[in-house]
Amino acid sequence: MNNQNFFPNKFALITLLIGCFVVFVSMGIRQTYGLFFQFFESDLSITSTSFGLSIGIQAIVWGTFATIFGLIADKFGANKVVSFALIIYATGIFFISNFESSGLFFQINLGLLVGIGLGGAAAPIVVPTVAKHFPNHDRAKVAGIVTAFASVGMFVYPLISNTLFKITTWNYVFNIFTLVMIFAALLALLLKKPNEENEPDVVKNQNFIEALNEAFSHKGYLFLMAGFFVCGFQITLVATHVPNYIIQRGLESWTGAAILSLIGLFNIFGTLTMGFLGDKYSKKFLLSGLYFFRGIILILFLFLPASSITAIGFGIGFGFLWLATIPATFGIVAQIFGVKYLTMLSGIVFLSHQFGSFAGAYLGGYFYDQLGSYDYAWYISIGLSFFATLMHLPIDERPITRVRNA
Repeated sequence: MNNQNFFPNKFALITLLIGCFVVFVSMGIRQTYGLFFQFFESDLSITSTSFGLSIGIQAIVWGTFATIFGLIADKFGANKVVSFALIIYATGIFFISNFESSGLFFQINLGLLVGIGLGGAAAPIVVPTVAKHFPNHDRAKVAGIVTAFASVGMFVYPLISNTLFKITTWNYVFNIFTLVMIFAALLALLLKKPNEENEPDVVKNQNFIEALNEAFSHKGYLFLMAGFFVCGFQITLVATHVPNYIIQRGLESWTGAAILSLIGLFNIFGTLTMGFLGDKYSKKFLLSGLYFFRGIILILFLFLPASSITAIGFGIGFGFLWLATIPATFGIVAQIFGVKYLTMLSGIVFLSHQFGSFAGAYLGGYFYDQLGSYDYAWYISIGLSFFATLMHLPIDERPITRVRNA
């Protein structure tokens, strides 16, 4: 396939490049917060509970504003939304490193402002914006490319952060991130709204209230929400608390950075693999197996002797399963209900994911501050893995009658 066939026009190419850079920045920087906790604790007197609460607030705000920004982007164009969100994101980071940022201010900056920024500058907005510039038969491929760049950012930014910590202060690192996000915000203004001819044909006579009633009356949709809650709990628990957990188990701080980077790296392969397998095999069985192996990996990580080898193995194994839930989860939603309200229905499932993220971030910090150990948070995470394993099995993946008769 040559470039002329793949890119319908120059705006498609520009939008793809900008979209890849935006998620590389937004998701990459988000992957580093656990590494900064040691400095938040020593310089800002932030407890583990307070840090977990801020990440939890961030998750809820992110999920909520992803829905709001999606509606605005559809009406006014994604360029303004993404650019505005990146500026808000940069403001939160800048305030943490340069102004009073303890107590309530820390929650506002890292929780509220960064959460709003992620709501408009992460995958739920950027991926559809880019994919709309391409014909139907290339959209999945394009979505995979953009998601892969988010994973690359999750691999690169922890390495960058850990390197910069050796030569400068954490405040300066955040200031560098601020400048990068401002640059990304300027680039985002070049995002273009696609021609109407690239939009999918939607002719179903159904309003969004009817779509919601239809989805929530389908048990499979509720099971997917429950499963994605578990996903959010686990990945946010790991991303937020593993760096400090590693130190508490007697390993050096670089090991935590290595885990987060390996998660970002192997997440690329896991997401692409799940997307490929999802076209060939039952998505619900793939999801069930994925959550089962998450539970096994967590058990090994928790109960094997702490070492750099087990830490690296955990980063590789859990990284492969990190965002691999996304293609199959959203694929089932599209498969059952069709595409007319796919963004809205997927957004609601994503909001469930973010409630799980809040619980994972907060409970991890709470247990550590109250009991001096993260173990109970890990026990809950293991139990949830096997809960999600079972929850996906009864899902009826067949398209509903309305979709079959379309």
